[in-house]
Amino acid sequence: MNDGTSPNVLIWDVTFACPLRCSHCYTESGRRPARNLNHEEMLKVADALISFKPLQITLCGGEPLTVPRIVEVVQRFAEAGVKVLLYTSGWSLPARIVRELAPVIGKIVVSVDGATAEVHDRIRGRSGSFDHAMNALTVLEEESAQRSAAGEPPLRFGVDFVAVRSNYHQIDLMCSDIASRFPHLTSLAIGAVVPTGLASRTSYGDHDLLTDDEVKDLVDPETVSRLKAAAPPTVQVTTTDNFGVQMHPDYIAAHPDFRPLEIEPDGAVRGMPIYEGTVGNLLTDDPYELWERSRNRWRDPWVVEVIRAIRTRTDWAEAVRRIDQRFGTDEVRARIDRRPEFDPAQTSRRIPIRPVAH
Repeated sequence: MNDGTSPNVLIWDVTFACPLRCSHCYTESGRRPARNLNHEEMLKVADALISFKPLQITLCGGEPLTVPRIVEVVQRFAEAGVKVLLYTSGWSLPARIVRELAPVIGKIVVSVDGATAEVHDRIRGRSGSFDHAMNALTVLEEESAQRSAAGEPPLRFGVDFVAVRSNYHQIDLMCSDIASRFPHLTSLAIGAVVPTGLASRTSYGDHDLLTDDEVKDLVDPETVSRLKAAAPPTVQVTTTDNFGVQMHPDYIAAHPDFRPLEIEPDGAVRGMPIYEGTVGNLLTDDPYELWERSRNRWRDPWVVEVIRAIRTRTDWAEAVRRIDQRFGTDEVRARIDRRPEFDPAQTSRRIPIRPVAH
C-alpha cells in the first residue's frame, strides 16, 4: 500500500509515436521522435514505478499500442498488484491484443472527440479515425460480452471525450448515441481540454479552447444530471474542468491524496504534469529522489507566483507557456517555436505513417 508520501497518480506516456495528429495534442505525439525504450528498459522503468507501491498507473502516449510487447509491460504491473488503465486512439486494436490484455488490464479507454465522423476526424487530424475508434469499441464490446457469457469478469472499457469549443455541442449526443451503442461500456468521461502542449498556443486559445462559461456549464450539476439521463444507466458519466492538473498550490494543499507523477517515454520524469521540464530519469536516478525533485518544482516560488496569477483558461495557457519556456531544454524551446498556428478550418487528411523510432 502507498504510504501517503509517495506519488499515487502515475501517468506514463510510453511513446510519442501516434497515427493521428490531434489539434490539441498535449504531447505533440506523431510530430516528434517516439523516444521509445527497448523492452528491457521499459521493464526497468516499470519496476522503478512499482517501487512507489501505487494502486494504479495510466499508460498513454502517443499511441501505447504501437509499443512492441506492451502487453508484457501491463503484465509486469498487474503481477505487482498495480491496476493499469490504458488509453488508446483505437486506430488499431486487434482482437488478439484485447484477448491478451483482458485478464490483466484494469480498464481500456478509447479517445473519442466527436459524436460524428465529421467532428471527430477534424479534431483528431486523420480521416477514418472515427470509424477506427468505433471498430475498436466494438472489439472491446465483443470481448467483454464473451467473457461475461463464460462466467469470467467482464473487460472494463470506457470512452474519454476531450471537450473543445468546436465539439461542445455534441456532449449530449455522446451520451445518447455513442454510449448506447455498446451495452458493456462502463464509463464516459467528458473533460475540458487542458491548455498544454498544442492546446497552449495563443491561436488555439483564440479559436478552440473552451471558454470559461463553457467550462462552468460543463461541470454544472444540472448539466451532469442531463447527461446522465441521456446515457444508459449502466454507463458512468462524469465531467471535469481538469483544474487539478493546473497544480495550483491551494488545490494541492486541499487535496493531499493528489500526488501526481508524469513520466515521458524514455523514463524522464517531469517536474510537474502537463508542464515541460524534467528532473531526471528513472533509468539512472533513484525514484524517490526524482519524486522529491518533482515536489520541489511545485513549491518553486516563481512557479507558485505564476500559477497563483491564473484567473481564466486563457491565463492558464499563458502560465503553461511561461513555465515551459523557463524549464524546457533548448530542444524543447525549439520544438515550441516550430509549432504552427492553429487553423480552425483545418480538415482531416490521410497521414503517411513513419516507422516507429526506438
